[in-house]
Amino acid sequence: MAETKKLLRSLAGEIQDVPPVWLMRQAGRYLPEYRATRAEAGDFLSLCYNSELAAEVTLQPIRRYGFDAAILFADILLLPQALGADLWFVTGEGPRLSTITGPEGLSPLKGKDDIHEHMAPVYETVRILSRELPSETTLIGFAGAPWTVATYMIAGQGTKDQAPAHKMRVEDPATFDALMDLLTESTIEYLSKQVEAGAEVVKIFDSWAGSLKGEAFDKYALEPAKKIIAELKARHPGLPCIAFPREAGEKYIGFAKATGADCVALDNSVDAAWGAANVQVDGCVQGNMAPSLMVTGGQELIDETKRIKDAFSKGPHIFNLGHGITPDADPENVNVMLEALRG
Repeated sequence: MAETKKLLRSLAGEIQDVPPVWLMRQAGRYLPEYRATRAEAGDFLSLCYNSELAAEVTLQPIRRYGFDAAILFADILLLPQALGADLWFVTGEGPRLSTITGPEGLSPLKGKDDIHEHMAPVYETVRILSRELPSETTLIGFAGAPWTVATYMIAGQGTKDQAPAHKMRVEDPATFDALMDLLTESTIEYLSKQVEAGAEVVKIFDSWAGSLKGEAFDKYALEPAKKIIAELKARHPGLPCIAFPREAGEKYIGFAKATGADCVALDNSVDAAWGAANVQVDGCVQGNMAPSLMVTGGQELIDETKRIKDAFSKGPHIFNLGHGITPDADPENVNVMLEALRG
């Protein structure tokens, strides 16, 4: 079915009059059906590890909107939990993890080959989705990039500037590099199993890449992505990979060529015209409408949808937001956007 799937065609370099579209966090709290299913599961982690319900929330936005891709419902912090970190979610505040502050924090962690029993429900979710998705819909697997996941493991939570992780990489590079190596190797194993279960594309989310500058960006954002993508493509020839080094700015330029990514997702801090001139020249780009427009809607949403579509119209493009859709988004605004995009 690959030749009929719009998303795979864009990833292969095809320029389409109407680009494929999906939204980051499209299965989420802005949808009443998601909130009902999450309540049924009991809590967020229980939802992630209940294969039937995780598949259900992945399918909900496909049924409602007919997106061209579905992305596995999971969380980037399931991997550190599989490695042995404690993970819990505080209502209204987000995730919390046990922290790694020095080399002693590494010793309790498992190896890269020991994660699969813990991750078995996630792989089962992928298998369910590969059976139940419409034939034209592409299934995307994903993981967090090593740098982003490391920032949570070191700080124990999300931080504004990732200062604890930056402090460790400068003051204790041996521990930091060992953690990055473990996460890089574990991410390869995790994504490879997702592909074996039925994922057709994988995406690497480096949500905090923008706080890395200069050589640090190259070492801790670019190089791990390059290693992960090269190994996945060696194991699964032809596998398309999307990289998202969020807020990379000028470092978006050349990222696809340097890492082997088939597509670079752009956040909305860069202009679409700039992205077309500087990033799309190397292949497919994904993005990059501001998520806030899914809240405010109106003519501005329509105009911006058309502007972004036009800006990227001369190269392969996957329409998406510059970051995840937010819980306060109006579900009807998604229909407005789709109408503006697809006519």
